Amino acid sequence: MTYDLYIGDRTFSSWSLRGWLMFEKFAIPHRTHLVGLYSGTMKQDLAPLAPARLVPVMRIPDDTVVGDTLAMAETLAERHPDAVMWPANADARATARWLAAEMHSGFGSLRTECPMQLLGQVVGFAPSDSVLEDLARIEELWTLAINASGGPWLFGDYSLADVFFAPVAARIAGFGLPVSPTAQGYVDAHLSDPAFRRWRALGLTNSYDPVPYVEGLTLADWPGPPPRSAKHANGPSVNTACPYSGDPVTDFLEMDGKVWGFCNPTCRDKTINDPEAWPAFMAMVAAQTG
Repeated sequence: MTYDLYIGDRTFSSWSLRGWLMFEKFAIPHRTHLVGLYSGTMKQDLAPLAPARLVPVMRIPDDTVVGDTLAMAETLAERHPDAVMWPANADARATARWLAAEMHSGFGSLRTECPMQLLGQVVGFAPSDSVLEDLARIEELWTLAINASGGPWLFGDYSLADVFFAPVAARIAGFGLPVSPTAQGYVDAHLSDPAFRRWRALGLTNSYDPVPYVEGLTLADWPGPPPRSAKHANGPSVNTACPYSGDPVTDFLEMDGKVWGFCNPTCRDKTINDPEAWPAFMAMVAAQTG
């Protein structure tokens, strides 16, 4: 049972991040298709999925098309009860749905003034009063949930509520917004999450000119975990098969003085961007180096 998921550019599409995390975090098989959100081809890319007009959108195995992240979330939770996508406790589940719905429909100032971008942290950004009001409400909701559950996620274990707030955490990180220690700890949990790191690393394989949202702004380093150092290299490599596809290697990186091979530039570059985010690569390194 494999779904088809259609998403926009990973570095900037907050709703696409939500859609992808629903599949990735709960191990639901899927094929990902990139839609031209910033290249201008989105309308024609989505034409076979009518009446869908926005990303993300999914096609379930019986060919039914489902758009909008709330509808996607409930559809997947219904079809995959063993994945426990909402909290198991009924009271917590009701609160989680409330928080996800409020995020889905609210926080307009934060969305408008602090669009999601995963390139780095904007230097010197001064949030408006309306953004600060949104942050205060977000902190109220996060603190309520985390104090009740004990964390590290809103309801203890990762749930769809965390999926919906992952791009909010990215906005806080990307603009250096002031939040409490509790809220910052929750933001850091997202930035450290391997799935989130894989999403960002793959997004960084694309470049933009001009750069959406932050063109002309000064960016500091991304505030997530510093990636392990790796760089482009020439072969030959320690391995002869790509750790992701198993195909013969054609493109190479160097890490810790050893050269590793991949089947295409994207496999190589996503790994350079954050080697430790990719379990298959790190398992190969461990097996080869001991």
